[in-house]
Amino acid sequence: MEKTGRPMIWQMIREAVEAHGNKTENTIIRDYVLAKYSDVNVNTLLNHIIMCTVNHESRVHYKENNRPRRCNDMYDLLYRTSPGKVELYDSRIHGVWEIALDESGVLTVGEIKECTGQKKENISQGNGYISDVHLREYFSKNLDLIESNLELYVDIYGNDGVRFPTDFGEIDILAVDKKGAFVVMNIDAGRVDDDAIGKILKFRNWIKRHIASGKMVRCYLVGSEIPEQVRYSFAEYNDIFLREFEICIKLKEVPGIAGRKTKDSLNDSIIVTDGGGVHGQKNVCN
Repeated sequence: MEKTGRPMIWQMIREAVEAHGNKTENTIIRDYVLAKYSDVNVNTLLNHIIMCTVNHESRVHYKENNRPRRCNDMYDLLYRTSPGKVELYDSRIHGVWEIALDESGVLTVGEIKECTGQKKENISQGNGYISDVHLREYFSKNLDLIESNLELYVDIYGNDGVRFPTDFGEIDILAVDKKGAFVVMNIDAGRVDDDAIGKILKFRNWIKRHIASGKMVRCYLVGSEIPEQVRYSFAEYNDIFLREFEICIKLKEVPGIAGRKTKDSLNDSIIVTDGGGVHGQKNVCN
């Protein structure tokens, strides 16, 4: 929550960009804001830069951009010219951008071609009602289901923690807590197989060696079912946690022609458990 008596973070970002001729770099924005507003959290600031960049594919991971809309409000502030470099967004120069749903129901960012009404660019793709893509997107916007007080990690080049690149592939979600500790998440829409064991350990060690700089690293392995052999493999690790999720669907009766009311209501939710009960629950439609 923003503190009173100081600008909103998006306003700090605009101020920093304007102070450098409307074109600058993420690191310069960071240094400018921290020098003037020393109590701003660095990772929160970097998250806001992504959130406010109209053509950054990862901006849809933030709750401020979790619905289809045309890019014309206060959070549509920046245009990314190359990794780590931005300028103030001007639709007359950069085109009209939007947040939209693709054919699979996944939020994407793209430029609107006014003459046809079709998007010039369609970045994100997914398939199926519940796929790894959909599940990853859902958890990235609802990190508190996994653990409270987490936010997506953002590096100085503007890469956020969704599908975070490493030398050995992409981490599904990389987050940080309020103390700066790193949280690595492997998200599987189905049954977790043995391959996930080496995968999560590989990413855990890579973060420790290349990014963490001595800070703590812990991991979450999430799937619809975690079999016994996987549980056994992690029995001696106190920094790797296993979570199973359930999707609960309730149907409602359809009213008759006379508009008869029903008692039941539609309720789709994802429930994450650790074997000892419900860890978190949120409505899928939110």
